[in-house]
Amino acid sequence: MFDPFAILGLPRRFDLTDATVRRAFLAKVQSAHPDAGGDQDIGADLTKARDTLLNPESRADALLQLLGGPAKDADKSLPPGFLMDIMETREALDAALASNNAAELERLKGWAHAERQNYAQAVAAAFASGDLKNVRTTLNAWRYIERMIEQMDPNTNALDL
Repeated sequence: MFDPFAILGLPRRFDLTDATVRRAFLAKVQSAHPDAGGDQDIGADLTKARDTLLNPESRADALLQLLGGPAKDADKSLPPGFLMDIMETREALDAALASNNAAELERLKGWAHAERQNYAQAVAAAFASGDLKNVRTTLNAWRYIERMIEQMDPNTNALDL
């Protein structure tokens, strides 16, 4: 199983900072460089590990798998009421996109980015309490928010937290 934490020599924790991940990546890249007598074949794994851990959603998913939590293809549960709320929000987004309503798109972008932050905090709390089932349910909902953000602005990603 791919373990980005082990590859970069970092503890298995959700609350890693970007700076910590980047420092670990640079240290590993430097030691893997052929001039330093390292193994240049691990470069792709290092890059994949860095990218996984810099993206909070993918970091949470990787950590959940490593801790033995439910996989996304095995557990598609969502928080109560979430599906109805997201369907209404998607309808509003589709209408705003179709009418090119810039004010409504900005409002929805603000909402989606706030929701992204809320889900990141909820995942952190679920990891802290050891509730891996809740981590999966929250990640499933978070993914819907990420898809909305991608639709509204394809140049925005989870690294823009």
